Amino acid sequence: MEIPDDLINLERTAEVERANLAGLMGEEYDAQWRKWRDASQAVLAAIARHAETAGENRYDVEQAVKKAVRHTQEDPAVE
Repeated sequence: MEIPDDLINLERTAEVERANLAGLMGEEYDAQWRKWRDASQAVLAAIARHAETAGENRYDVEQAVKKAVRHTQEDPAVE
């Protein structure tokens, strides 16, 4: 399955936003959590559109995107 670059980039953005939660508390955490949630929703919506257009299973596309991103970079939450 070929994964479009835009899906990879959206997933990377969501992963960075997740990693940015580390060490935050209170209002800073809440604001960052919303950024992560928004980025995650954007990637999931893009995956659903791609899967529907390509006639592929959404779950399979999502797993392929996550695998492609997580296997090509270190976890940004780990220093």
